Amino acid sequence: MGVNQYTSQHVFEPLADGGRIVLQRDVADSAGTQTIREHMRTIAAAFSNGDFTLPGFVHEMKDVPGTTVMSELRSEITYTPRDLPRGGEVILSTANPRAVQAIHDFLAFQRGDHRAAMHSP
Repeated sequence: MGVNQYTSQHVFEPLADGGRIVLQRDVADSAGTQTIREHMRTIAAAFSNGDFTLPGFVHEMKDVPGTTVMSELRSEITYTPRDLPRGGEVILSTANPRAVQAIHDFLAFQRGDHRAAMHSP
């Protein structure tokens, strides 16, 4: 990820049509903010291609919950990176209920493994 996760805030929030992954620095840090924004764009591009090797690598497991279905339904899910004041986010959107459930499973796993919040302040 390129920044200290203990001085940054992760949010994995389920939404009705998918969810969002947020990462922001706790304090103003222009280099860290840029690194996060690049990371979010990398994630969006990889996930759009059905490539979920990064979460598997981070969590030291082959199949992170939800990613098999997300990969299978990749053409029905959009991954939109957006800049935030101290970092960035990726919005995951779909009209497919099975994909929404897979996204929610993925986000719930991430929230638990990272001990992260569900909503940002």
